[in-house]
Amino acid sequence: MKPLISVIAVGSLFLSINIDKNVLANNIANTCKYNSASKVNPDYSTMNCLLTETALIYDVPPEIVKAIAEGESGNWRHFDRNGEAIVTADNGIGIMQITNQVGYNQDRLKSDIVYNIQAGVETLDDMFKRKDLPSINGGKRDVLEHWYFAIMAYNGTKPANSPIVQASGERNINAYQEKILGIINKLELINLTELPFSREQFQYDSNSRENIKFSTMNYDFDLPLTKSKYFFETNQKVSTITNVTFRTRPTTDSPSLGTLREGEIVTITGPFEYEKVSTKKNHFVWYPVKRSDGTEGYVASSYLNSSTSTRTPTPTPTPSVTPPTKGNVDVSKFADYDANQYWAEDFKWAVNIGIISGYPNVKNPSTGKYENLLKPYTNLTENQMLSILLRYFKPSELASTIANTSWYGDVNYQLATKYSLPVLGANTTSKQAIAGKDITRGNFARIFASMHYGKTVSQSEAIKFLRDNGLTTTKTNEEFKPNDSLTRAHTVAFFHRYEQIFNN
Repeated sequence: MKPLISVIAVGSLFLSINIDKNVLANNIANTCKYNSASKVNPDYSTMNCLLTETALIYDVPPEIVKAIAEGESGNWRHFDRNGEAIVTADNGIGIMQITNQVGYNQDRLKSDIVYNIQAGVETLDDMFKRKDLPSINGGKRDVLEHWYFAIMAYNGTKPANSPIVQASGERNINAYQEKILGIINKLELINLTELPFSREQFQYDSNSRENIKFSTMNYDFDLPLTKSKYFFETNQKVSTITNVTFRTRPTTDSPSLGTLREGEIVTITGPFEYEKVSTKKNHFVWYPVKRSDGTEGYVASSYLNSSTSTRTPTPTPTPSVTPPTKGNVDVSKFADYDANQYWAEDFKWAVNIGIISGYPNVKNPSTGKYENLLKPYTNLTENQMLSILLRYFKPSELASTIANTSWYGDVNYQLATKYSLPVLGANTTSKQAIAGKDITRGNFARIFASMHYGKTVSQSEAIKFLRDNGLTTTKTNEEFKPNDSLTRAHTVAFFHRYEQIFNN
C-alpha cells in the first residue's frame, strides 16, 4: 500500500514555507523506496511512484506528468548504460528534459532523478498558472483537458505546436501537446475528449520562430471532459465505465474475481496502490474496492469514474396523466418506487411502454436486501439515453438493425449517425469511452430536439423547444441547468410530457 500520508505532509510544508527542493526530493525518494545515489533507472513500479507522488504534491494530475516523462525520455529513462544522465543535443537533461531552468542545481538535475522530476513538475505547474495562455472552462486543475495549453507551453508555443495546421485547417497531430495527450490515451487507458479548435484561433507565420498569437483566450466547451483518476477517497462510491476484470491483487497477473459490469457501483476501501510486478510499465494505478455483495479486490484506476449522485432533486410539477394503456407492470413492486415523487406517474408510463426498465434482484443500499429497483436518481450515460430515445422514436428500426462490431453501443450509434443526432460518442477508439460517460441535460436536450425536428439544432434552440412546448417549467437556459447530469427520473419525465403533448 502506498505510504502517501508522510509525503502529503511534506508537500503541504513545502508549499507553505518554500522548503528546500533537495529536502523535498529526498522525502519523495524515501517514500518510493528509491536510492537517489544509485545512478540507475528504477524499475517501472518505482518510477510510477516517483512521478505520481511528485505530481500530487503540486496538485498536478499524475496522468499528465507521467505522459510528459514518457514523451520526453522514451520509456521513463534518465540514465544511460554508463550511469550518466541522458542529455540531448539541445541540452535537455534527463527524464523530464529540463533545459536552461534557472534556480536549479545543474549537476543534481543530472545525478538525481527525483530532483529532475520535481523541476519538470514545477515547470508544468508554472505553465498552468500563466495568464498569457488560453484557459479552458475556467481551468480546473483536476480536469485533464484543461491542461492542454500548459502542456503545449512546456515544449513551447511555437508554430509547430499549433493545434490546427494553418495551411490546411486540419488537426496538427504532430503538435507536442497532441502527442502527450495521445500517450495518456494509450498508456493510461483513458480516452480524452478532442477539443474542437478552429484555424482562426491561432495566428502565426509558419516560416517564423515567433510564438503563436492566441485569438481566443477563454474557451467554454460543452463537452464531457475527463477528471484525473488519482483523487478518489476512501469510502467514496465510484462506477465502472466499461466491463472490467476484478483482480485479487494490484496486477493483471493476479487471478480474476469476475467482471465488474459497466456502470456497477463499488466503494473505494483505501488509497491507490502501484503495480506489484515491477517489470510491468503501467501508467495507471490500482484501487482496492468493495462490491455491493461485500467482495473485495482491485480494479485499474483507468476504468473508474465518480459515482452517480444519490441526492433527491427538488420536485418539479408535471402535467396530470392518464393510466397507462399498455403493459401490466406494477411499478409499486419496485422497492424504491415512491408514489409521492414527481416522477411516479412518469416511471409507471415509461416502464409499461417498454422504453425503460428496472434493475431486478440488486442490492438495495438502503435496506441491504436484494430487491427490484428503479434507481430514479442514477445518472444516464449517453449510450443509455440513446437506447431510451430509440426505443421511443424508432423501436422497429432499433430491433432490426444489426451490429457491425461487438461494441455494446454499435447499433445506437449507427442510428445516431443515420439521423444526424449531435452525439459526442461514436464507435471509434477515441470516442467509445465518451458513450459511457454521463450525459448532461444540455446535450440530452440537443439530441432530443434534433430527433423531433429531423435536423441538428443548437443547445439554445433545443432548450427553447422544451420550454415553448411545456416539456420543462424552467424559464432560462441557466435555470434549466444544462451542465448537470441527466438522471433516469429527468428522462422519463421529459419523454412522458412529450407523449402527452405531441401524441395524445
